[in-house]
Amino acid sequence: MKEKNYKPLMPDLMEAIFDAGYLIFDLIAGILFFVFSKGNTLFVLYGILTLTLCGGDAFHLVPRIIRAVRGSNDKIKKMLGRGLQISSITMTAFYIILMYVWKLTFPELSAPAAVEAMVWISALIRIMICILPQNNWCTEDGNMKLSVLRNAVFAVTGIGVIILYAMSGNTNGYHLTRMVAAIIISFGCYIPVTLFSKTKPKVGLLMIPKTCAYMWIIAMGLELLF
Repeated sequence: MKEKNYKPLMPDLMEAIFDAGYLIFDLIAGILFFVFSKGNTLFVLYGILTLTLCGGDAFHLVPRIIRAVRGSNDKIKKMLGRGLQISSITMTAFYIILMYVWKLTFPELSAPAAVEAMVWISALIRIMICILPQNNWCTEDGNMKLSVLRNAVFAVTGIGVIILYAMSGNTNGYHLTRMVAAIIISFGCYIPVTLFSKTKPKVGLLMIPKTCAYMWIIAMGLELLF
């Protein structure tokens, strides 16, 4: 139910429009990958990657859009907390899939076993941490110790994927070294938000370049597709 006397401010409306635009972009991109893949496993996987990103983030962003337009209440706060948990898990899965995108994009290259193990182990550890009820996802305070731990492990996952795309460089003229820049931007913006946004709300603005970095990753796949 809409909160009494709630009037959305322009920044709230802009956030809602941005979040909705991001989800629509991901959804359309995912459909395009499947429609134009012509059975190519790489682009089918890109489609799965994109819809994993879209589906997971929707659990968190749709409640944010509702909050921006209609105001907050206990139900929305619970949805936001649970959505953050789900998106944290799907984002981890996103990087596992991105590793396999690399393997299919560059079949002539071999991923070092240590790097592949690094990605898998750190990702599984993060998912297990995210499942723990001690994270207190649906409370205002959360759990700072677990937040630091799960995001430190997440950074290891990201570093593993960065190593792979740095290794491939400009192989086949794909220019996928840009993936390295996109991943670094996403982590550079995401981690401060998770650690400091509760005490310094303006840090939350970093989610804009973080989200744009993920759109850039998807756009690179669309560039290969077309």
